[in-house]
This record gives sequence, C-alpha cells and structure tokens, in this order.
Amino acid sequence: LPHRVPPPLPVLCHPTSSRAEGCNLQPVTAEPPVALSYATSTVQRGCVSSSSLGSGHEVHVLSIEWSKASAFPLKVFVTPRDGDCSRPVVLVLLCTHCAANVTSLCPDLLVRTVSATQGWGHLQTHLEGSPWRRPLLAWARETYGGITSYSKVRDPRWVQLRLGEDAGSPPDCIPREHFDAVLHLETEVFFHGVKSCSHGDAQSTKTAHIVHLQPEPSSPITEVNLTLTCPERAMNNQILILQSRANITWSLSVNNCHIQFLLVSISSIMIPGELLPDTEQGLVAKAFEKNYSVIASYSAIPTSTRISLEIQEHDVVRRAPATSTPPAPTVNSLAHMLLLMLEPWKCTDETMEIVIARSHLEPIKDVVNITLRDISCQAEKNATHFMLKTPLSHCGTSLEGRGHANNELILSLATGAVLRSVRVAFQCKIPRELFLRLFPTAAFEAPQTELEVNKETFVQVSMRWEDHPADLQLKECWLAVPGRELVLLVQGGEARGAGVAMLEGPPSSHGRKIWRFRFTYTVPEGGRVPFSANLKCKAGLQNNTIFEKVLEVMVKDGWRLPNNRGLGLAAVLGITFGAFLIGALLTAGLWYIYSHTRPISKLQPVSSTAPASESSSTNHSIGSTQSTPCSTSSMA
Repeated sequence: LPHRVPPPLPVLCHPTSSRAEGCNLQPVTAEPPVALSYATSTVQRGCVSSSSLGSGHEVHVLSIEWSKASAFPLKVFVTPRDGDCSRPVVLVLLCTHCAANVTSLCPDLLVRTVSATQGWGHLQTHLEGSPWRRPLLAWARETYGGITSYSKVRDPRWVQLRLGEDAGSPPDCIPREHFDAVLHLETEVFFHGVKSCSHGDAQSTKTAHIVHLQPEPSSPITEVNLTLTCPERAMNNQILILQSRANITWSLSVNNCHIQFLLVSISSIMIPGELLPDTEQGLVAKAFEKNYSVIASYSAIPTSTRISLEIQEHDVVRRAPATSTPPAPTVNSLAHMLLLMLEPWKCTDETMEIVIARSHLEPIKDVVNITLRDISCQAEKNATHFMLKTPLSHCGTSLEGRGHANNELILSLATGAVLRSVRVAFQCKIPRELFLRLFPTAAFEAPQTELEVNKETFVQVSMRWEDHPADLQLKECWLAVPGRELVLLVQGGEARGAGVAMLEGPPSSHGRKIWRFRFTYTVPEGGRVPFSANLKCKAGLQNNTIFEKVLEVMVKDGWRLPNNRGLGLAAVLGITFGAFLIGALLTAGLWYIYSHTRPISKLQPVSSTAPASESSSTNHSIGSTQSTPCSTSSMA
C-alpha cells in the first residue's frame, strides 16, 4: 500500500567525509543493480511554434535516441487536448535502433516513421559538423507547411504527446537545449548514470541504495510518488536512502519489498525524517554510519513527480551480468503507465467519476473487472466502457492530500483459470471552483436543471478550500431571466426578497464549505413564462478573491399552460359552422351519386345465356365475397 512520508527535516549537519574514504563511487559498466526511471517534461532539445496554424494539420516531430539498445518497443501515446480530435495530425517519428508502437485516441493521425538506415538517419552520416536536425525540421516545414512542436528525447520508457496548437507560440520552431515541453509532452526516461562502490575492508553483506534528487529552486514540485519493486527472493539486508530538498513529501508504493528506509518505516506509523547530508560523499558516509558498507547504487536525478525503482536480484559489485538492456515492462508497470497516462478519473467537490474505454486497455489484456480500494465499489461495464461514480466519502477514498482525493484502481485479470489483480494508486485533483446545484426537495438528492414556477426550489452552493474554509463567504446569488430585471436571492450570506430563506447546511468537512437556501420563482399574472434562465452565485474571501458559477436552468409551469387562455368564442363558432357545412355538402354529394346510379342499373339487361367458360366464372363471382367488376350488377 502507498505510504505518505513527511518532508525531511532541514539539513543542519554534514557527516564528515572521512567515513566514506576508501569507497569512491564509479559508474556501473555492467548490468546495473537497479532499473530506475523517472517522469519528466524536459527534453534534450525542443521547440514549439505557431507556424502550423495556417496549414490543414498539426505537425509534431519526435526524435528518439538511446544510450543502449532497447530490448522492447517504445510506447508512444498521442492524446488530444480537451478531447478535440477534429484537426488532422502528422507525427514524424525518428527512432534510431528501436521499434515503436503508436497509440492514439484520435483516428485521423498520420505517422511518418524514419529508421536509422534510411532517410534522415542515413543523412546524419553525411552532415559532419552540421546538425542533422536542421534538415529534418526544414524538410517537415517544407512538406507540411509548418511545425507545431519538436522534441528530442533520450532513453524513454514511454512518451505521451499532447496535441494542441497555441497562437502565442513563436512563429518559428528554433530548438533549444533542455527545453521544457510541459505543455505538449511527458515522458518517463531511464537513468543510466548509476554509480556504486564498496568499502575496501568491508565484511558486511548489507547494501544501500541511494536516490538523490538534485535541488531545483524554481521547480514547483512538492510531492514525489516513488514505486519500489523488489525481486521475489528479496533480501532484508538492504536500505533505501531518499534525499531531497526540505519541502518535498514522499509518497511510497512498495511491491514485494523487505527493505529498510532511512526516513520512514514501512508500517503505517510515520516517524520524523532523519537529518541527511546533501552531498554525494556525505550520503555514502551516512550509509556506512548505519553499517551498510556496500553502496549498490547511487542515483542523482532531477526532481520528478513520479519515480520507478526496480531492485534487481544480482549485486553489481559482486557479479557481472551478461547484458545491459533495460527490462521488458511487466503487467504491473504497463498498467501503471497506461492508467497514469489516461487519467480516466474526474473529481468534483463531492463525487469521483471514472470512465475507461475497453479499447484503451487492450495492451493489458483480459481485464474482467475494475473496482476501487473498497472492492464492493465495482465499475459498471458494457461492450465499450467501464464506468464508476461514487461520492468522495465512499469506496475507501481518502482526502488527506491538499486538493486531492486518493484511491486505488484494482484491475482483475483473467489469465486462464487464474484470477489476478493489479493495483494502481492514483490521485484525483479536486478543482478549486464553485459548484452550484438545484434540487426539487429539501432532501438535496438527485440534482436537476429544471426550475418550476410557483414551486419551492432548493439550491446548494459548495466549494473546497483547503487553506481556510471558514473564511469563505457566499457573497451573492441571483436569478437572471432574459428580458427582465435580475431577481436577487442572496446577498452577504443573507436571504433577499420574498420567498427566499437560508437553510442550515451540513458542517464543513475536509475543507468543504456548503451553503443552502430555498426560493420560489413566480411569474406576474398574465406574464410570459420564460423558456430558460441563469442562476448565478459568487463566493470568496473577504479580500478580492472571487469565484463565480453560472447554472443554466429550464423553466416550466406546472400550474397552467404558459401564455395560453384558450380559443375565443368567435373562433369556436367559426370552426363549428365550417365542420357543419362540410358535413352537409358531403352528404348531399353522396345522395346525388346514389340517386343517379341506381335507376340506370335496373335498366341493364341480365344475360341469360353465356359461354360455358364465362358461366362458371359468373356463378363463382355471385356466390363469392370477392369483389369483381360484375359482382355489383349481378347482385342487383
């Protein structure tokens, strides 16, 4: 289960480096003892531009490079911004010495792939002293009329490309080093700079792993989610040391590990962090101080929101492996990557909704059921989707994080006759906005968007404010009817106007403030009932922080037909006289036809002799109920 680790105490002391003498950290050249990857949006080189706005499509150029040969296909996920797939997209993908699987939620996607032995990969060998990326970008610009984004990524585990164009981008895509591509790209990259060492006279088999997040003063990251995975035959003589700046909170998800932590235990009881040095030699000395004389891995990486650390079965200091390729993704890691990429959860101030298309789960295979942490909360499923909606107070959801709801998605997989489960912890962001709901009764259940005239309507206004919920105030609420003056309902937290009354709301919980009131909307006698209206409310702090919400409601009149007094007397008499006249003329016409056709039929002679073939036919017609051209005259 995931555990939240409080930020470490400020660094006040530095162990002397003398304890680390005899242990010089060196890069691992054989198979590394850990597989470490972290999420980032900073690419080696990149740029964005608005040059594709004038063309008929977006154009994204993605270049992939590897420090070592990749043993598994690269996953590239292309997702639309705000679900808009209306604009065609071109993806130019250069992946050297690798295979790539491109998955897109938009059907209108054209992928141009270039391998290392053709096209621009071949051109690179003929451009000594000239960066090959410039001809590539020039070719893309000339071929497609513009470039939306360019990103060069090194050693990715997966890449998520977010579509969308920005008119505020520069007119030309000019690559820059260490480009922040947070608006359109996120990737998880492997870290190949692992170092290790052991003390010269070490006799102990206790080993340490160190993850050192490099300080970035301008980074907005305050929480790091670390997923730690150990082999089945994991030994319990290892320690994991986590070092970061003081305001970082660690959230740990531990899988099959019996390992000691320097900052916090694996149990649910949190203990204060220990003072840690902020240098390489100081951290090594700290491990030796704890009697861990083998530094199996030391990794200095940028601060990231998500880190994946897999401890391998071998010890790099004592045994050299045969290969150095990264491991293939497991079902667990694939599920984590896919769901964290899709982010199928959406939260309001009181509900959590999860919608997952079955087609998006195809890489995982055999998903038969999805639940939350409380397994009684099962998702409804049909042929295309898994769907689940629950209040934030149910299904094991915790609201410990500021502005986040924490839970787990549990995927049940049917592999033959064996049923296994994969747990993926997630955080659902609760939007900091005002929510406005209309209810038909004082029970405040089943919200609606209909406002009935001359009938009490119940309104709930709510918002989550983690900082100081008591300071939130309901400033104003009014009803805006087209063509009429505003109907003021609430002002300064007090009811205004006839038929308006403030109601007592439930107490604040986890920073959520709720206001409730009722009102009755009346229409003047003879007035027209509007088709729709807008209910508006404002809330905020005592200063100028204001949040506003508008709810469009449909207006209906359950007591009388709106603007309809029935037909006048003259209209009724006119319709009656017209109907009488039409009936009289129709009757006269039928009588005229009858009176002129009956005598003529009596004067027609009936043949007594007929050919044998016709006689049998005539007799049959006379005695039959079938209608023939002669049947009427014969009967007469």
